[in-house]
Amino acid sequence: MAGALVMGRPTVEPVTALNLAEFAEFLHRHLNPTVSAADWVARLRTDWPGERPNHGFLLRDGSEVVGGIGAYYADRQIDGRAEKLCNITSWCVLEAHRQQSMRLAMAVVGQPGYHYTDFSPTKVVAGTLKFFKFQELDERQVVTLNLPWPAFGASRVLHRAADIETALQDDALQIYRDHQAFPWLHHVLIGTPDAWCHVIYKRRVFKRLPSAAVLHISNRGAFAAGWRRLSSHLLSRGCISTQMERRMIDPIPWPSAVRSGFNAKLYQSATLRADQIDYLYSEAMALDL
Repeated sequence: MAGALVMGRPTVEPVTALNLAEFAEFLHRHLNPTVSAADWVARLRTDWPGERPNHGFLLRDGSEVVGGIGAYYADRQIDGRAEKLCNITSWCVLEAHRQQSMRLAMAVVGQPGYHYTDFSPTKVVAGTLKFFKFQELDERQVVTLNLPWPAFGASRVLHRAADIETALQDDALQIYRDHQAFPWLHHVLIGTPDAWCHVIYKRRVFKRLPSAAVLHISNRGAFAAGWRRLSSHLLSRGCISTQMERRMIDPIPWPSAVRSGFNAKLYQSATLRADQIDYLYSEAMALDL
């Protein structure tokens, strides 16, 4: 029709230091208003090892931000190999522009050389990512009752920062330091000086009672050997139960129940196996989810 206004398609641009504040304000307004824009900036701007090409991508219609997808990047050593990981986070698009969501996903996963993860996908997001050949991780969770087990065996528990700093070395120490600043993360070492297991957990609520939600177990053998010591320690810290993903542990401690029916977390990789995917250097650590 003559004289009609032709609207341009929204543009996709990387989130950089120049527009991070805009993206953070968008997330504050439209994704989680309980997190201030300043806190969004701080949580997306982590100081982790490796090159960070961007903080994700945003969708702009004229001068207005109408969508975006965050990203965490880290260079990792996994089974002796250097790997580059990208964790997708905080994907939010306004309803009127929802048809542009695929373009944001393409912008992120179109970056070559990365293994990709998404640890908080909705069913709609999961459907989109499976189009890009993302695979599901085992979603089952183990909930175990913490008990005051008597102390026996060689395993010890370290929870003071100074003791952890002294006990860990090299890459293990760097991992601790990279995650130590987040106030919602709790760090414990279980094991012996020859074989420490670094456990990271968040305090959560299960059945209206305090619970420890475990995010990271660095050494399954040391964890299994020292579980009772750790269970007693967590109980002494006020956690009545412990929640762990089934894929993290073997064997399942007693007494426990296995729960299922959760949205599966996703990953895309040509070479990494599911058992090599963990939550270090991801939104699970950097955000108080």
